[in-house]
Amino acid sequence: MDRKRVNKRLGDILLSAGRITQSQLDLALKKQAETHKRLGELMIEMGFVTEDALQESLASQLGIRRVNLSQTNIVPEIARSIPREVAERHTLIPLYEENRRLVVAMSDPLNIYAIDDVHFITQRQVEPVIASSASIKQAIAVYYSQQTTDKAIEDLKKEYSELLNSKSDQLSDEVQSAPAVRLTNSIITQAITIGASDIHIEPFEAQIIVRYRVDGALQQGPKIPPNLYSAVSTRIKIMSGMNIAEKRLPQDGRIEMEHNGKPYDFRVSSLPTVFGEKIVIRILDRGGSIFKRSAMNFSDEENEKIDRLIKMPYGLVLVTGPTGSGKTSTLYSFLSELNTPEKNIITVEDPVEFMLEGINQVQVNVKAGLTFATGLRSILRQDPDIIMVGEIRDEDTAEIAVRSAITGHLVLSTLHTNDAPGAVIRLVDMGVQPYLVADALIAVMAQRLVRKLCPICKKMHVTDEYEQRVLSLSEPAEIFHAVGCPACNNTGYKGRLAIHEIMTIDNSIKLLIEKGGNSELLREQARKSGMVDLYESCKSVVLRGITTTQELIKTVYAKL
Repeated sequence: MDRKRVNKRLGDILLSAGRITQSQLDLALKKQAETHKRLGELMIEMGFVTEDALQESLASQLGIRRVNLSQTNIVPEIARSIPREVAERHTLIPLYEENRRLVVAMSDPLNIYAIDDVHFITQRQVEPVIASSASIKQAIAVYYSQQTTDKAIEDLKKEYSELLNSKSDQLSDEVQSAPAVRLTNSIITQAITIGASDIHIEPFEAQIIVRYRVDGALQQGPKIPPNLYSAVSTRIKIMSGMNIAEKRLPQDGRIEMEHNGKPYDFRVSSLPTVFGEKIVIRILDRGGSIFKRSAMNFSDEENEKIDRLIKMPYGLVLVTGPTGSGKTSTLYSFLSELNTPEKNIITVEDPVEFMLEGINQVQVNVKAGLTFATGLRSILRQDPDIIMVGEIRDEDTAEIAVRSAITGHLVLSTLHTNDAPGAVIRLVDMGVQPYLVADALIAVMAQRLVRKLCPICKKMHVTDEYEQRVLSLSEPAEIFHAVGCPACNNTGYKGRLAIHEIMTIDNSIKLLIEKGGNSELLREQARKSGMVDLYESCKSVVLRGITTTQELIKTVYAKL
């Protein structure tokens, strides 16, 4: 089939479906003669048709299936059965074999040259299916990223074995050469592609292990030969502004770079170990984070409580939980709602993780003497309406935050405690008088993140006796368990959601705080006042088939 017949067929399909007019088709064909782009791509660019409408018409007229790649079980070996360059050039990716045919997701199933290329390379009959170009590009990035890293390792092995085997501690310009740069970049790129929050590069005696933290759990990445690690670690240090000659002391650094047009910030930490420096890189997506409360999994009742709390003119609201439990994201979602021209909002953070338009954000700089406490004192002279303190770590910060809340400011902050009642005890332990805590505090929210079951491979089963005991059920119930498939990297989980307990400080709890009541008494009274604790919150998402009893046990059960 030649190009003119393909173009005419696509035009006829869209005309018969009523998606375009004859004049629009004529204009697109004229422009195509000038640009030599594919007709469908041009009509989308010219605004004559959306990609979704074009694919819907093709699927209907040609009898070709449309697939959602995020819900498709892609076989990694099949996906990589053609070179990456071919996949990217034609915007396609092989998915799996079916009835002795290779099922290939394509953005343009009329591209006979692409089908011919895949057939020639794989020597298999091709069955095209339709998928969006964005989802195909994402799949290509995911399934070819490991291949790119492996190739970079091999290149570095070949070109720099003599340099990296030498015992010289001096940096050679060659360490910044193409193979070292490619390997370092491919490790970072693979992490971004799979949605990792952290990269761990860990030196051991026989090998260097790279692991990625995805949805709160570490996953195995590439393994690097020990003699190549010097080039990688030096490259990361140069990128992050660390001292490349210092290998005996911990260091911190920062990298700013773009990937696919999106800005990313990387916080880098090195730690000397027996076999060399362990490097951990925290990934912060500065361009892609939109903080909305609707994404935080609050129930209707919890949303009603939060609506009341964040509209209070003054008081202290705390979000508690371990590191990585999404506390900052929750506070940012509140600030995004409160951010109006009438409000002067100032934050003091260590570090400023995400930039919020219209909000004055202050970065802690301990070396320069700018701590949470000194920053908070200065903020109070800036006529603030709302203050966000990244974390209350010491007595000075706690005292100033509490007194700021009492003197007419709404103060939001985080605290490292296991549950909501524990925050009260922690503030008192820091040296804040109980009567001040009772007067200032209006609510404490404890938060955890649990992994969500992969929607493609999760399986239903009936609870056994142990699960009934864990879930406090009187009779068996149908729940789901994790299985694992290529779509979730064989973990059984994909994505996370937050669970909460919100303790609002009513008069009965204020009296307990002033009397020095312990956390158990506070918890009991909070439950009487309507608090749904972390266990009950997590139990509800287990029974709704969103997560598993294993996640409940790991996250909250041990704390009961």
